Parts: sequence; structure tokens; C-alpha cells
Amino acid sequence: MARQTDQLHRAAAEAPDSIRRPATGWAMLEPFRFAWEVGALVATAPMLATVARGDGHPVMVLPGFAATDCGTIVLRQYLSLLGYQVFPWDLGLNLDQHSDGEHGDHVERRVREIVEATGRKVSLVGWSLGGVIAREVARRDSADLRQVITLGSPFAGNPGATSMPILYRLITGKSLSGPESRKRALGGYRPLDVPSSAIFSKSDGAVAWQNCVSETDAITENIEVCSSHSGFSANPAVFYAVADRLAQPEDGWRKFAISGPYAAFFPSE
Repeated sequence: MARQTDQLHRAAAEAPDSIRRPATGWAMLEPFRFAWEVGALVATAPMLATVARGDGHPVMVLPGFAATDCGTIVLRQYLSLLGYQVFPWDLGLNLDQHSDGEHGDHVERRVREIVEATGRKVSLVGWSLGGVIAREVARRDSADLRQVITLGSPFAGNPGATSMPILYRLITGKSLSGPESRKRALGGYRPLDVPSSAIFSKSDGAVAWQNCVSETDAITENIEVCSSHSGFSANPAVFYAVADRLAQPEDGWRKFAISGPYAAFFPSE
């Protein structure tokens, strides 16, 4: 998988416009798949409660585009149940006010405040656009970060490869194919300086999965899961993967190994 995605990165870097938006069918099925994933989460909640605990370090969770902390409340409650010190991003709607500007500055300040309050490095978990912001913050200054986990986050490739470009323009007044978005995506495939896990789905109905994976190295990985885009906030396999990643020791991080009760949700090649 790592070799195939690395080959994809090279091709996409040379011709990002070759990356297309998700198939219309996947986009139309998003509401139905999300409802199923919520049901699956409820049904498997007792099993999720038994996964390995980490060391209780602080975790900050960032919402997706046009979402607030309400969109991540279930994930945050789950991580709190596992013993982590969980923090929302506390900035209202995520309307993409430049990941390297207003939002990025806010997240950096929040991370510093959390480190000062807890005395420990922070893990960032970002859903969709929240993950794009998390990675940009890590590129600016990773000293206070322990790891970054992205959930269906289009941090590289072709910014216009999404099923909702019109909605994005209506809400933000900006184009996903504009120079600002393309500048953000340029070099987005490059690994971070801290351990990072990009969780993605080839059946994502909102963004092209090719935009959601990174080049890999000793501390960088891509984890494929069967999920809708909305489902990254409710899919039990995604919750399992996030919990597994956060449980990694700070000085002994290892890549994800497909195993356990949710193995069928993680395609392997």
C-alpha cells in the first residue's frame, strides 16, 4: 500500500488536475451511509469501550468545513471515556479562514495554552478541513505536538476534486480551484516532523481520496477504512483507529496493524 500511494503522490504532484471528484453515486449515498454508521457505532459501543487506553495525554479535536465542535462531540466524548484530556477547538464554524492564517494562529495559541496547563505535548485530530489546518499548524511549529491524525482531510493534490465546489463558493466566496487553495495543496503530500496518520476512504463521497494521503516514512502512514465522508465523525472503525493511534507511546510510535474486531473495515491489498 505504501509503495502504491508513493507512486500516486509522484503522479499527482506532476499532474494534480488528473485527480477527479468522487463519483456521483458515492455523494448521493452519503446520508444513508452516515445513518448506517451511526447505528453501527451505537451497536458496537461496548466493544469500543474495551480498546487499549493510552497515557491520558491532551488531545485537541478540530471540526470539518462548515461544522462546529458539535460535529465532533461524539468522538470527543469517546476519547474522554478512554481517559484522554480532550479539548474542542473553540472557534465556532470552520469556514476556512486560511489554515495558515486566522484559524492556524488560533490553533497554535490553543496548543500552547494546553501545553502550559498540562505540561504535556498535544495530539491533534482533525476531521476533513480540520485535518488540513492541523497539518499546516504542524508544519509551522511542531515543538508542542505529539502527533497528527487526519480524518478524510484533503490536504494535497487537486483542491477542486470535491463534490461540493458550489456550496464551498456560496459559503466562503472563494473558489477551491483558486491560487490560494492550490498553494496550500502544493507540497501537502510531504511528511510532517511528528508522527502522522492519514485515515482515508476510497468511497468518500465528498472529497477525492487521493487528496487525503501522504508520502510515507518511518513516522508517517496512511490508513484506509470503509467510510463515508460524514462517517469519519461516527464510523466505529475510524474511532478504533484513532484510539489505537493515540495509545501509541510517545517514544515508541509504531505504524497501524490491521487486527481486532474491526479488521474487515480496513481494506488490505
